[in-house]
Amino acid sequence: MQFVFPNFLWALLLLAIPILIHLFYFRRFKKVYFTNVRFLKEVKEETSSRNKLKNILILLSRLLALAALIFAFAQPFLPSKDQKNKGKKVVSIYIDNSFSMSAVSNDISLLNKAKQKAQEILAAYGEDERFQILSNDFSAVQQRLLTKEEALNSIDEITERPEVYLLSQVLNRQRQATSQGDFTNKVFYQISDFQKNITDNYNIKDSTEQLNLIPLQAIQDLNISIDSCWLVTKVPLLNQTNQLVIKLTNHSNQDREGVRLSIVHNNQTKPLGLKNIKANSSILDTANMSIIESGWNTAEINIVDYPITFDDNYKVAFNVKDKIKVLTLNQNSSNKYIDALFKGIGFIELTNEAITYISYSELSSYELIVLNDITDFSSGLSAALDEYVKKGGNLLIFPSRNGVIQNYNSFLNQMNVNNLEVFTELPKEVGTINTDEFIFKDVFERKNLNLRLPKVSGSFKIKSFQTRAEEILLTYRDGSSYMSKYTFGKGHVYLCSAPLNSEYNDLVQNAEIFVPMIFKMSISSGADAAISYTIGKNRIIEIENEKDNTDIVYKVIGENEFIPSQLTTGNQVILNIGDNISKSGIYDVFLNETLIKKLAFNYDKLESELDYYIATDLTNQFEEGTNIFSNQMDGNFTQLITEKEQGLPFWKLCIFLTLIFLAIEQLLLRFWKS
Repeated sequence: MQFVFPNFLWALLLLAIPILIHLFYFRRFKKVYFTNVRFLKEVKEETSSRNKLKNILILLSRLLALAALIFAFAQPFLPSKDQKNKGKKVVSIYIDNSFSMSAVSNDISLLNKAKQKAQEILAAYGEDERFQILSNDFSAVQQRLLTKEEALNSIDEITERPEVYLLSQVLNRQRQATSQGDFTNKVFYQISDFQKNITDNYNIKDSTEQLNLIPLQAIQDLNISIDSCWLVTKVPLLNQTNQLVIKLTNHSNQDREGVRLSIVHNNQTKPLGLKNIKANSSILDTANMSIIESGWNTAEINIVDYPITFDDNYKVAFNVKDKIKVLTLNQNSSNKYIDALFKGIGFIELTNEAITYISYSELSSYELIVLNDITDFSSGLSAALDEYVKKGGNLLIFPSRNGVIQNYNSFLNQMNVNNLEVFTELPKEVGTINTDEFIFKDVFERKNLNLRLPKVSGSFKIKSFQTRAEEILLTYRDGSSYMSKYTFGKGHVYLCSAPLNSEYNDLVQNAEIFVPMIFKMSISSGADAAISYTIGKNRIIEIENEKDNTDIVYKVIGENEFIPSQLTTGNQVILNIGDNISKSGIYDVFLNETLIKKLAFNYDKLESELDYYIATDLTNQFEEGTNIFSNQMDGNFTQLITEKEQGLPFWKLCIFLTLIFLAIEQLLLRFWKS
């Protein structure tokens, strides 16, 4: 037994006062003479005994009432085995306000129930404690420690948010806030539905921390989500049919049939049919979009699924160029076969430049750069091409028969590409095509089609290194590489082992291979241009720097308008979106009055998986020092927290006993006649 205020026990000395009064109070009797003295003596002795017993009982009830009252002020309690160290205390309460907390339990949303539990937690602590109220806002304001009244107001202001965080990140955020003072007892509460996707492994660090998990559960719902979308061709084509791949996922244990799917593009809604999805599985569907306008295009994919609706639509935005630009750098004259190839394709614009007249600053505007018969590389050209590929460009190299091998390999090494060895005039024939890679994927209707493949009368032997990720596109019959692909930075490098010159290589005469290969390389941007972003995750956006004046700034206009923080690095501008976007939609980036870019923001799909940890699961997952609250969620939560923090209190019992003993005193005085 312990006491909250043990100094009040000194008041027990006051019990001596009624005892002294009782001992020194003597009633004086007046002598009255009567004829039958013996009879009166017997009556007097009987009455005196009864009065003495009555007075003792009254004294005892008064002493017990006064003692119980003193004990009530001292607040006795039985310490709990979970009670933590005494000292200066700070309490951090996290309320999960993500979309999954909108689920209903007993006609009350989980978010409202979480806010109610947070208020009950506050009621269990004193006015002198300090509190942090944290939600998925993760704002700087929520890192400030509050008084009890301020904390109650902060709870009332919490509403649903699209951001989702792992609970280990939440705990780190709580630790940051509670480390601001010299607190010797840090109490963390996390009120959540504890979805498995957000509940990772984390525990308390030391004895000064106390972690309390409060799981809230709702009725299990069925859910279908649109997980992601992407374009088949990384560069969308004007006046062509472009395919958009859509991934749908069934997150329930039941098969779903007849899920209605549609797409909105060019202000027209196009139904994509009814989809059947097996339990706990995903399907891919393809939407064909006819793009008739250049510039920024948007599309929205929708499904009909109830009651979970936050993941039922997906927005995309992509830029369609008037022309796809290809640059051929020649040592001398241009290649007539390449010229002829692109003349027949209206949406591809070919530029031929001599290597001595190239403008390095314009390289980034081309989707593909072809090096044709270059004999040597200057340091400036090497550095410019290295930067071009690293930022997402595609580079196709046809080496020169008379090239300087040492300079070639120096150039290839800086982009992590295999090296060229001596040129050998030995006839070879291509034997296989990698139809699983994007360049030749879906080009031929049948994989075993009898194609006429390229032949060479001379080629460079390729020296391979295990550390360089080579993906072979075309292979000679002897197993060596004819055309290979390498990834460097965000871009790709394609290296042919033979010159493009028809004297050594008849690739240009194999239209079935040459035409689709060059075409697919032209439309496959090395860096996947993002067609959508996720709220809460993609806070940093990179765009091309189009400012000619440092005084003007980019602004973002959509559901709300704001000016993001901006950092210029060379020809790139980094926009920090931060927490300014909280609703899915299309957001326009403007420079003055000019539209620069469209950004499609969607909600995080992490919470689409409606799979939760129950209290027993959490008990097994977390260490023994973590408190898991369960089965008392509808009871007096304030009392439960108080017992956890202080042990079992008895002050209410003391008040009750005080009233009982005072009542006994009154009964004795009223009904025990002298």
